[in-house]
Amino acid sequence: MRLKLQFDMAQCAPAPPVRSMMVMWTYHPDLLARPVPRYTSYPTAAQFTGEVGADALAARLDAVETGTPLSLYVHIPYCHDICWYCGCNTGAANRAQRLTAYVEALEREIAGVAARLSGRGRVARIAFGGGSPNSLPLVDFIRLMQQIIRCFDAHHAEISVELDPRRLDAQWIDTMAAMGVDRVNLGVQTFSPQVQMRIGRVQPLEMVERAVTRLDRLGIATGFDLMYGLPGQDMDDLNRTLDNSIRLAPARIALFGYAHMPRLLPRQRRIDADDLPDVAQRFAMAAMGHDRLTNSGYCAIGFDHFALPRDGMARAAEDGRLRRNFQGFTDDPAEILIGFGASAISQFPDLIVQNEKQAGPWRNLIDAGRLTAVRGLLRSAEDRRRGRIIEALLCRGEAHLGDADPRPDLGRFEAMGLLRQNGDRIQLTPAALPYARSIAACFDAYMEPEEKRFSHAV
Repeated sequence: MRLKLQFDMAQCAPAPPVRSMMVMWTYHPDLLARPVPRYTSYPTAAQFTGEVGADALAARLDAVETGTPLSLYVHIPYCHDICWYCGCNTGAANRAQRLTAYVEALEREIAGVAARLSGRGRVARIAFGGGSPNSLPLVDFIRLMQQIIRCFDAHHAEISVELDPRRLDAQWIDTMAAMGVDRVNLGVQTFSPQVQMRIGRVQPLEMVERAVTRLDRLGIATGFDLMYGLPGQDMDDLNRTLDNSIRLAPARIALFGYAHMPRLLPRQRRIDADDLPDVAQRFAMAAMGHDRLTNSGYCAIGFDHFALPRDGMARAAEDGRLRRNFQGFTDDPAEILIGFGASAISQFPDLIVQNEKQAGPWRNLIDAGRLTAVRGLLRSAEDRRRGRIIEALLCRGEAHLGDADPRPDLGRFEAMGLLRQNGDRIQLTPAALPYARSIAACFDAYMEPEEKRFSHAV
């Protein structure tokens, strides 16, 4: 199966490996059959252990030097409506007391970490994710924003917020603009009513249109999360969703493949697996989405992200500054990310730690005056070397291996025309884009032969 994709290189300079005027993708089902990580970190969260936690985090916080760039992530693990496809750590926002207790604990956690830093570090970015941050009462979101800005002196930070369009009204949008929010990401997934019914997320197109119009008018950049491979979804459904998305012109679009893992995510058992597109159909959907978006002026950021040329992520890809962290592809250059909230992850050059996942035990740790990190890993020099290679392959389409030995056998991929090797340099070809994660996985020392914890590459 061969799919021809065309790219208008005059409109943008996307991140490698997209380099030619015309790209041919070939469907290799054997490569797509093996689940592989998304590599938002290396090693991945699958390697976390309870032996690494609060003590390691405390030591890294104490070692932060004055002026070091910091990024903050605030996790809100609640949604008013739980979508059936969702793989996030989130629960129902159905009790006001539960939300109030969570926000109060977050305020204390923020204050405690800020006090430990004692003004060292410089917060350049703040991201709210979830769940849905706008599942909180608006007054509580304002409280959290004010707490962060006050405790970290983060008056000039770039602020982004993940939002559920179903709970987004004019008051929320106007308040975010007044508080200096720079960017929001809307969980759209699909504009097809019949697919929305099958995933438990009904949101009319007009609802999203109203939000985008108001956000644009107030100068807040918008991103969309879209999905392919959803139950009952066909090429026409995806095509119409792309039509509407291109017309609304968000600055960024993520087009993710739905990962059906009901064994790990019980809420997905409400989705009929017989309604899901097969692997070949998913591949065709991903290819068509890539073709439509790039031919509409979006720059390809890796395999499943797209950005308009004026966007900071597109410029980072063009300049070779694109990175990956737990929020996916990013133009954030900070080496330190501090996570707040239940299940949030903090990352340092040699440490990755995750907070207690359950909100109740997480609050108990805060009440006891303790840091809430309970599991993680220390990154060895070898981990960091492999991580740099994996990140370079996914973000820039090429990597230098240096003097490392032994090296994985990449002959299979080279024979397929997916990469070229020249000394210690590996360069992915344009045809490798759907298989970049599979190639990167060759450098993962922790991958098991029969891996079942991760999603498929497409």
